[in-house]
Amino acid sequence: MTPTFTIYCASSSTLAPVYTEAASHLAATAAKAGIDIVTGGGYSGLMGAVADAALAAGGRVTGIIPQFMEERGWHHRGLTDMKIVDGMHTRKRTMAEMATAAIALPGGVGTFEELMEIITWRQLGLFRGNVVIYNVNNYYGPLLSMFDTAIEQGFMRPDHRSLFTVAESVDEVMKAALAEPADRNWSAKF
Repeated sequence: MTPTFTIYCASSSTLAPVYTEAASHLAATAAKAGIDIVTGGGYSGLMGAVADAALAAGGRVTGIIPQFMEERGWHHRGLTDMKIVDGMHTRKRTMAEMATAAIALPGGVGTFEELMEIITWRQLGLFRGNVVIYNVNNYYGPLLSMFDTAIEQGFMRPDHRSLFTVAESVDEVMKAALAEPADRNWSAKF
């Protein structure tokens, strides 16, 4: 099975260059290593940068986009494969099903929602791959603090921090995403 990274990230085009550079570097590194990339299928922001960098490095990129977004012209037109689906839930499920690892780059509410869902699926045993938070420019620092607060106040168990890995560099992302996933049955602990 070819390793496949599903990458969640921003579609905003008003981002500081540090984020675009990190996204492009990750995508090019993965593509050069023979790893397929799955994105939300958009053409702008980090999503477009990931696709463009992976394709330029000779990689394969599959986009998963809801029909209403494709009809609005929000889709990338140069991907290796584009799957048009019936809605957001199908998009997220398809992206998870294709992934051997899920990676969250910085993003907005859509990225937050995708990240929280894949962590939850990992907890419930619905997703068995690795989940990696790429903490570019300490973007996810406040979220990581929130997780710590949830643990301190009993809303999460301390071992739930092992549902995901936090990476600060492309090398760390690659190592964490390609590691043998821990095969835990998290749901059995409830």
